[in-house]
Amino acid sequence: MRKQNYEPKPLFIERMKKLLGKDFDSYMEILKKEPVRSFRCNTLKISPEKLKERLEKKGWRIKIPFSNFPEIMIVESELSPGELGRAIEHLLGYYYIQEIASMLPVLVLNPKKDERVLDLCASPGSKTTQIAARMENSGLLIANEVKFGRLKILAANTERCGVMDMIMTRRDGIALCRRFKEENFLFDKILLDAPCSGEGTIRSTPRTLEMWNIKTIENLSKLQKSLIASAVEILKPNGELVYSTCTHAPEEDEEVVDFALKNFKIKTEKINLPLKTRQGIIKWQEKEYLEDVKYSCRVYPQDADTEGFFIAKLKKLK
Repeated sequence: MRKQNYEPKPLFIERMKKLLGKDFDSYMEILKKEPVRSFRCNTLKISPEKLKERLEKKGWRIKIPFSNFPEIMIVESELSPGELGRAIEHLLGYYYIQEIASMLPVLVLNPKKDERVLDLCASPGSKTTQIAARMENSGLLIANEVKFGRLKILAANTERCGVMDMIMTRRDGIALCRRFKEENFLFDKILLDAPCSGEGTIRSTPRTLEMWNIKTIENLSKLQKSLIASAVEILKPNGELVYSTCTHAPEEDEEVVDFALKNFKIKTEKINLPLKTRQGIIKWQEKEYLEDVKYSCRVYPQDADTEGFFIAKLKKLK
Protein backbone atom coordinates (compact mmCIF):
# COMPACT_ATOMS: atom_id res chain seq x y z
CA MET A 1 0.00 0.00 0.00
CA ARG A 2 1.46 3.38 -1.05
CA LYS A 3 1.92 5.95 1.65
CA GLN A 4 0.03 9.24 1.52
CA ASN A 5 1.32 11.68 -1.07
CA TYR A 6 2.49 15.14 -0.05
CA GLU A 7 2.93 18.06 -2.42
CA PRO A 8 6.47 19.44 -2.73
CA LYS A 9 6.77 23.16 -1.87
CA PRO A 10 7.50 25.58 -4.74
CA LEU A 11 10.96 26.50 -3.37
CA PHE A 12 11.90 22.81 -3.09
CA ILE A 13 10.89 22.27 -6.74
CA GLU A 14 12.84 25.36 -7.85
CA ARG A 15 15.99 24.18 -6.07
CA MET A 16 15.78 20.60 -7.36
CA LYS A 17 15.24 21.86 -10.92
CA LYS A 18 18.39 23.92 -10.56
CA LEU A 19 20.34 20.92 -9.25
CA LEU A 20 19.03 18.38 -11.76
CA GLY A 21 18.22 20.29 -14.94
CA LYS A 22 16.86 17.91 -17.59
CA ASP A 23 16.76 15.03 -15.08
CA PHE A 24 14.21 16.72 -12.84
CA ASP A 25 11.21 14.92 -14.38
CA SER A 26 12.73 11.45 -13.95
CA TYR A 27 13.58 12.40 -10.35
CA MET A 28 9.96 13.39 -9.63
CA GLU A 29 8.76 10.20 -11.32
CA ILE A 30 10.84 7.82 -9.18
CA LEU A 31 9.68 9.51 -5.97
CA LYS A 32 6.26 7.98 -6.64
CA LYS A 33 7.71 4.45 -6.67
CA GLU A 34 8.20 2.29 -3.60
CA PRO A 35 11.90 1.83 -2.81
CA VAL A 36 13.40 -1.62 -3.38
CA ARG A 37 13.44 -3.96 -0.35
CA SER A 38 17.12 -4.08 0.55
CA PHE A 39 18.93 -5.45 3.55
CA ARG A 40 22.47 -6.26 4.63
CA CYS A 41 23.72 -9.66 5.71
CA ASN A 42 25.31 -9.39 9.16
CA THR A 43 28.59 -11.22 8.57
CA LEU A 44 29.31 -11.27 12.32
CA LYS A 45 26.68 -14.02 12.53
CA ILE A 46 26.26 -15.67 9.12
CA SER A 47 27.84 -15.72 5.66
CA PRO A 48 25.96 -14.16 2.70
CA GLU A 49 25.82 -17.59 0.98
CA LYS A 50 24.21 -19.29 3.98
CA LEU A 51 21.75 -16.44 4.56
CA LYS A 52 20.72 -16.40 0.89
CA GLU A 53 20.16 -20.15 1.03
CA ARG A 54 18.03 -19.89 4.20
CA LEU A 55 15.86 -17.10 2.81
CA GLU A 56 15.37 -18.83 -0.54
CA LYS A 57 14.04 -21.87 1.33
CA LYS A 58 11.21 -19.59 2.49
CA GLY A 59 10.39 -18.96 -1.18
CA TRP A 60 11.97 -15.47 -1.22
CA ARG A 61 13.70 -14.40 -4.44
CA ILE A 62 17.04 -12.92 -3.35
CA LYS A 63 19.28 -10.80 -5.59
CA ILE A 64 22.88 -9.79 -4.84
CA PRO A 65 23.31 -6.62 -6.93
CA PHE A 66 27.09 -6.08 -6.42
CA SER A 67 29.46 -9.07 -6.70
CA ASN A 68 32.15 -7.26 -4.67
CA PHE A 69 29.72 -6.72 -1.80
CA PRO A 70 27.77 -9.97 -1.42
CA GLU A 71 26.41 -8.81 1.95
CA ILE A 72 24.13 -6.33 0.13
CA MET A 73 20.87 -8.06 -0.80
CA ILE A 74 17.48 -7.29 -2.32
CA VAL A 75 14.23 -9.27 -1.92
CA GLU A 76 12.56 -9.32 -5.33
CA SER A 77 9.50 -11.37 -4.36
CA GLU A 78 6.32 -9.84 -2.95
CA LEU A 79 6.27 -10.01 0.84
CA SER A 80 3.39 -9.29 3.19
CA PRO A 81 3.64 -6.00 5.17
CA GLY A 82 6.22 -6.35 7.93
CA GLU A 83 7.34 -9.81 6.81
CA LEU A 84 10.98 -8.75 6.36
CA GLY A 85 11.10 -7.44 9.93
CA ARG A 86 9.22 -10.38 11.48
CA ALA A 87 11.35 -13.14 9.98
CA ILE A 88 13.29 -15.24 12.49
CA GLU A 89 16.53 -14.44 10.62
CA HIS A 90 15.96 -10.74 11.29
CA LEU A 91 15.16 -11.30 14.97
CA LEU A 92 18.33 -13.40 15.32
CA GLY A 93 20.40 -10.56 13.86
CA TYR A 94 21.36 -12.41 10.67
CA TYR A 95 20.45 -9.34 8.63
CA TYR A 96 19.78 -5.64 9.07
CA ILE A 97 17.05 -3.92 7.05
CA GLN A 98 18.88 -1.03 5.45
CA GLU A 99 18.49 1.05 2.33
CA ILE A 100 21.32 0.56 -0.20
CA ALA A 101 22.33 4.24 -0.31
CA SER A 102 22.62 4.19 3.50
CA MET A 103 25.21 1.38 3.23
CA LEU A 104 27.52 3.41 0.98
CA PRO A 105 29.22 5.69 3.56
CA VAL A 106 30.67 2.68 5.42
CA LEU A 107 31.88 1.14 2.12
CA VAL A 108 33.72 4.43 1.52
CA LEU A 109 35.07 4.57 5.11
CA ASN A 110 36.30 0.96 4.74
CA PRO A 111 37.03 0.34 8.44
CA LYS A 112 39.43 -2.52 9.12
CA LYS A 113 40.31 -4.89 11.96
CA ASP A 114 42.17 -3.37 14.91
CA GLU A 115 41.46 0.24 13.94
CA ARG A 116 40.11 2.89 16.26
CA VAL A 117 36.84 4.12 14.75
CA LEU A 118 34.28 6.72 15.86
CA ASP A 119 30.66 6.78 14.67
CA LEU A 120 29.74 10.26 15.87
CA CYS A 121 25.97 10.31 15.22
CA ALA A 122 25.28 6.59 15.50
CA SER A 123 21.60 5.81 16.18
CA PRO A 124 19.67 3.77 15.06
CA GLY A 125 22.80 1.70 14.39
CA SER A 126 22.56 0.65 10.74
CA LYS A 127 26.03 2.03 9.98
CA THR A 128 27.42 1.14 13.44
CA THR A 129 26.56 -2.54 12.92
CA GLN A 130 27.97 -2.36 9.39
CA ILE A 131 31.25 -0.88 10.71
CA ALA A 132 31.49 -3.61 13.38
CA ALA A 133 30.95 -6.32 10.74
CA ARG A 134 33.71 -4.90 8.54
CA MET A 135 36.02 -4.68 11.58
CA GLU A 136 35.11 -8.30 12.41
CA ASN A 137 34.48 -7.23 16.03
CA SER A 138 38.19 -6.49 16.40
CA GLY A 139 39.55 -3.07 17.35
CA LEU A 140 37.73 -0.22 19.06
CA LEU A 141 34.45 1.25 17.86
CA ILE A 142 32.92 4.17 19.73
CA ALA A 143 29.26 4.81 18.87
CA ASN A 144 27.89 8.12 20.10
CA GLU A 145 24.30 9.35 20.29
CA VAL A 146 23.03 12.45 22.07
CA LYS A 147 19.34 11.54 22.61
CA PHE A 148 18.49 8.96 25.27
CA GLY A 149 15.49 7.52 23.37
CA ARG A 150 17.63 6.95 20.28
CA LEU A 151 20.43 5.50 22.41
CA LYS A 152 18.07 2.70 23.51
CA ILE A 153 17.37 1.84 19.84
CA LEU A 154 21.13 1.83 19.14
CA ALA A 155 21.71 -0.51 22.09
CA ALA A 156 18.97 -2.90 20.96
CA ASN A 157 20.22 -3.05 17.36
CA THR A 158 23.89 -3.53 18.22
CA GLU A 159 23.01 -6.25 20.75
CA ARG A 160 20.79 -8.08 18.23
CA CYS A 161 23.63 -8.00 15.69
CA GLY A 162 26.26 -9.31 18.13
CA VAL A 163 28.46 -6.18 18.15
CA MET A 164 31.18 -6.62 20.78
CA ASP A 165 34.04 -4.22 19.99
CA MET A 166 31.94 -1.16 20.85
CA ILE A 167 31.69 1.45 23.56
CA MET A 168 28.48 3.47 23.53
CA THR A 169 28.57 7.11 24.61
CA ARG A 170 25.82 9.65 25.12
CA ARG A 171 27.22 13.14 24.57
CA ASP A 172 26.71 16.13 22.37
CA GLY A 173 28.99 15.34 19.40
CA ILE A 174 30.94 18.60 19.64
CA ALA A 175 31.51 18.21 23.40
CA LEU A 176 32.60 14.58 22.95
CA CYS A 177 35.19 15.54 20.31
CA ARG A 178 36.47 18.32 22.57
CA ARG A 179 36.95 15.79 25.39
CA PHE A 180 38.84 13.38 23.11
CA LYS A 181 41.03 16.27 21.94
CA GLU A 182 41.88 17.22 25.53
CA GLU A 183 42.93 13.61 26.20
CA ASN A 184 44.78 13.43 22.84
CA PHE A 185 42.66 10.36 22.03
CA LEU A 186 42.76 10.20 18.22
CA PHE A 187 41.02 8.00 15.65
CA ASP A 188 42.07 6.17 12.49
CA LYS A 189 38.62 6.67 10.98
CA ILE A 190 35.53 8.72 11.76
CA LEU A 191 32.05 8.47 10.29
CA LEU A 192 30.07 11.68 10.52
CA ASP A 193 26.64 10.73 9.19
CA ALA A 194 25.27 14.13 10.13
CA PRO A 195 21.74 15.12 11.18
CA CYS A 196 20.19 16.59 8.03
CA SER A 197 16.97 17.75 6.34
CA GLY A 198 16.44 14.29 4.81
CA GLU A 199 15.57 15.34 1.24
CA GLY A 200 16.94 11.99 0.04
CA THR A 201 14.40 9.95 2.02
CA ILE A 202 11.23 11.12 0.26
CA ARG A 203 10.56 7.72 -1.35
CA SER A 204 10.31 5.93 1.99
CA THR A 205 9.10 8.94 4.01
CA PRO A 206 6.98 11.21 1.75
CA ARG A 207 6.11 13.32 4.80
CA THR A 208 9.62 14.83 4.48
CA LEU A 209 8.07 17.07 1.79
CA GLU A 210 5.58 18.48 4.26
CA MET A 211 8.27 19.19 6.87
CA TRP A 212 10.75 20.67 4.35
CA ASN A 213 11.88 24.18 5.26
CA ILE A 214 14.76 26.35 4.01
CA LYS A 215 15.35 27.73 7.54
CA THR A 216 15.91 24.18 8.81
CA ILE A 217 18.50 23.65 6.07
CA GLU A 218 20.36 26.85 7.04
CA ASN A 219 20.36 25.94 10.74
CA LEU A 220 21.50 22.37 10.08
CA SER A 221 24.35 23.65 7.89
CA LYS A 222 25.74 25.56 10.90
CA LEU A 223 25.49 22.48 13.13
CA GLN A 224 27.13 20.26 10.48
CA LYS A 225 30.08 22.68 10.15
CA SER A 226 30.58 22.64 13.93
CA LEU A 227 30.46 18.84 13.96
CA ILE A 228 32.93 18.39 11.09
CA ALA A 229 35.31 20.97 12.61
CA SER A 230 35.26 19.08 15.92
CA ALA A 231 35.70 15.67 14.26
CA VAL A 232 38.67 16.64 12.06
CA GLU A 233 40.56 17.72 15.19
CA ILE A 234 40.57 14.17 16.60
CA LEU A 235 41.76 12.36 13.47
CA LYS A 236 45.24 10.85 13.49
CA PRO A 237 47.62 12.19 10.80
CA ASN A 238 46.59 10.36 7.58
CA GLY A 239 43.32 9.45 9.33
CA GLU A 240 40.13 9.48 7.26
CA LEU A 241 36.73 11.00 7.85
CA VAL A 242 33.63 10.20 5.83
CA TYR A 243 31.00 12.93 5.90
CA SER A 244 27.55 11.86 4.73
CA THR A 245 23.96 13.09 4.69
CA CYS A 246 20.69 11.79 3.23
CA THR A 247 19.91 15.19 1.68
CA HIS A 248 20.53 16.96 -1.63
CA ALA A 249 20.81 20.51 -0.18
CA PRO A 250 24.25 21.92 -1.13
CA GLU A 251 24.26 24.03 2.06
CA GLU A 252 24.39 20.74 4.02
CA ASP A 253 26.66 18.91 1.60
CA GLU A 254 29.33 20.62 -0.54
CA GLU A 255 29.25 23.79 1.56
CA VAL A 256 30.21 21.79 4.68
CA VAL A 257 33.05 20.02 2.84
CA ASP A 258 34.23 23.36 1.40
CA PHE A 259 34.24 24.84 4.91
CA ALA A 260 36.35 21.93 6.21
CA LEU A 261 38.84 22.16 3.34
CA LYS A 262 39.29 25.91 3.84
CA ASN A 263 39.83 25.68 7.60
CA PHE A 264 41.80 22.48 8.20
CA LYS A 265 44.80 20.61 6.80
CA ILE A 266 42.79 17.97 4.96
CA LYS A 267 42.19 16.89 1.38
CA THR A 268 39.30 15.20 -0.40
CA GLU A 269 39.80 11.65 -1.65
CA LYS A 270 38.21 10.20 -4.78
CA ILE A 271 35.33 7.80 -4.17
CA ASN A 272 34.57 4.62 -6.12
CA LEU A 273 31.17 3.04 -5.57
CA PRO A 274 29.44 0.11 -7.29
CA LEU A 275 26.51 2.20 -8.58
CA LYS A 276 25.96 5.38 -10.55
CA THR A 277 26.87 8.56 -8.68
CA ARG A 278 27.49 12.18 -9.68
CA GLN A 279 30.32 14.51 -8.75
CA GLY A 280 29.86 17.13 -6.07
CA ILE A 281 28.93 20.56 -7.40
CA ILE A 282 31.34 23.49 -7.11
CA LYS A 283 28.84 26.29 -7.64
CA TRP A 284 25.49 26.91 -5.96
CA GLN A 285 23.51 30.15 -6.25
CA GLU A 286 25.97 32.96 -5.47
CA LYS A 287 28.53 30.65 -3.78
CA GLU A 288 31.58 29.01 -5.33
CA TYR A 289 33.29 26.07 -3.66
CA LEU A 290 36.86 24.81 -3.93
CA GLU A 291 37.57 22.68 -7.01
CA ASP A 292 38.34 19.58 -4.91
CA VAL A 293 34.79 19.54 -3.53
CA LYS A 294 33.85 17.82 -6.81
CA TYR A 295 35.46 14.59 -5.52
CA SER A 296 32.53 14.16 -3.15
CA CYS A 297 29.58 12.30 -4.62
CA ARG A 298 25.84 12.70 -4.97
CA VAL A 299 23.55 9.68 -5.10
CA TYR A 300 20.22 10.46 -6.75
CA PRO A 301 17.17 8.12 -6.61
CA GLN A 302 16.60 8.15 -10.38
CA ASP A 303 20.22 7.13 -11.14
CA ALA A 304 20.47 4.00 -9.03
CA ASP A 305 16.92 3.20 -7.85
CA THR A 306 17.91 4.03 -4.26
CA GLU A 307 17.24 6.83 -1.80
CA GLY A 308 19.28 10.03 -2.14
CA PHE A 309 22.64 10.48 -0.39
CA PHE A 310 25.74 12.66 -0.29
CA ILE A 311 29.18 11.30 0.63
CA ALA A 312 32.61 12.90 0.94
CA LYS A 313 35.88 11.32 2.06
CA LEU A 314 38.45 13.55 3.75
CA LYS A 315 42.03 12.67 4.68
CA LYS A 316 44.00 14.52 7.36
CA LEU A 317 47.41 15.71 6.14
CA LYS A 318 50.49 15.21 8.27
